[in-house]
Amino acid sequence: MSVNMPEKTAEKETKENEEVGHEFLVFTLGNDEYGIDILKVQEIRGYDQVTRIANTPDFIKGVTNLRGVIVPIVDLRVKFVRQNISYDENTVVIVLNLEHRIVGIVVDGVSDVLSLPTKEIRSAPEYAVTLATEYLNGLGSIGERMLILVDIEKLMNSKEMALTDQNIKI
Repeated sequence: MSVNMPEKTAEKETKENEEVGHEFLVFTLGNDEYGIDILKVQEIRGYDQVTRIANTPDFIKGVTNLRGVIVPIVDLRVKFVRQNISYDENTVVIVLNLEHRIVGIVVDGVSDVLSLPTKEIRSAPEYAVTLATEYLNGLGSIGERMLILVDIEKLMNSKEMALTDQNIKI
């Protein structure tokens, strides 16, 4: 006995995709909350001392050996010119698995993973105080919370981050 199920229409499928949206790992830098695509995150670790590399920008804290892979560690707090930076039990490193390399970013803390429906994501403003708008996917709103959604792959692969193969010798 066969049961005829109605086929999904393209319109209904698009609507379902918009409602599901995207998942973001939410982290903090000072009082600001940022979100990055959860699919770029390999793991979250506590901050450990790193091996400093000479002649690198201040925001590149150094490198660490992560199971045989040398991983550059970028302190986004230094990059975004935060004041009074301290390293404590809440300081974490988010290890990112990007298309061309593995990179760790130091942040003040990680709060949660949020699923944002597409309708809750607004385009980035024409200006940004700490981050060029070319590295933003937009702004996400959840109730009273506002998340700055970062295109972390584009940011980490930018020339200004000095992580391209031409700029850093590890």
